[in-house]
Amino acid sequence: MTPDVRDGARRAGRSSHVDRRPADCGAVPEAAWDRALRLIGQADEVALACHVTPDGDALGSMLAVGFVLRSMGKRVVASFGDRHFAVPRLLRFLPGQEMLVPPADFPAAPELMITFDASTFERLGLLRDNTARAREVIVLDHHPSNEGFGTLSLIDAKAAATAMLAEQLLYRLGGRLDRDIATCLYAGLVTDTGSFRYSSTTPAVHQMAARLVATGLHTDEIARELWDRSPFGYLKVLASALERVMLEDGLVWTYVTRIDRAAYGLPYAELEGIIDIVRRTDEAEVAVVLKEDDQGDWQVSTRSKGTVDVAAVCAALGGGGHHNAAGYTSHDTVEEAMAAFTRELRKVRRRSGGAS
Repeated sequence: MTPDVRDGARRAGRSSHVDRRPADCGAVPEAAWDRALRLIGQADEVALACHVTPDGDALGSMLAVGFVLRSMGKRVVASFGDRHFAVPRLLRFLPGQEMLVPPADFPAAPELMITFDASTFERLGLLRDNTARAREVIVLDHHPSNEGFGTLSLIDAKAAATAMLAEQLLYRLGGRLDRDIATCLYAGLVTDTGSFRYSSTTPAVHQMAARLVATGLHTDEIARELWDRSPFGYLKVLASALERVMLEDGLVWTYVTRIDRAAYGLPYAELEGIIDIVRRTDEAEVAVVLKEDDQGDWQVSTRSKGTVDVAAVCAALGGGGHHNAAGYTSHDTVEEAMAAFTRELRKVRRRSGGAS
């Protein structure tokens, strides 16, 4: 570990922030944290990447760490591997976006790369080749399905959000919270806990939220940006999705096509919240929404109310995620995709002793 990083980590160790380190991040071995600090300390430039079509946890965690690396004098470049590179409208309020570059401008073979909230190599999209050529890749994530595709894993499946791991990394690097960093981390925390409604919401989550809010965040403004705004076209597309919704054996599902969106000029990223409406169905334990992206593939979002492990279902279909929230990509028709999902869902139910 270089002296500047070691000294920074020692200073952080005396701060009140680290004294209240979230217990949920204890699954990462100290040796892994130490190696991460050494790699970062030795690097002049750090390339950051999060998963395609980033959500608040992916983009927020990446930008928060970017701020700290920049304060250490590192050159920072950040991106995500979408063909049509654009920050989703809901996240354009996040500070630090001047660090972002399109995939074409990302280093071809980074000396050091850190990925955020990407559960698989494939989730890096157009940046997969860059990742494969990188000398060192630190994987920062909280998905149970992540087996570690980099050279160093900072993965804790018990953490409610990647933002919790990002917070720990910034403290260990000697960084401190300010309002910009806290805004990014708070967006990640509330996104992946469903505004503290999901079962992943632990005491450590609320303790972290308290630290972030103490920087002077306007939480009402962040909530409005994330959940209380949408273009009029979203209502029309939502109406189409709800019109075709189906309820079958405890499974509620629907789909949204490119044509649905094109009629109202609605970007794909605006569809994220539909699953949260569909999943409210009392009669359903599992909810599925298939969303056709701009390339014609179906991005399948799934949710469970607890008794079904949708991560296991999605993993069997090439995806992954969490017990109650997971997803995958299908290149089949809607009918074929749902037939495959239902088949795997029955297998998971049988293994868990549930109804077939």
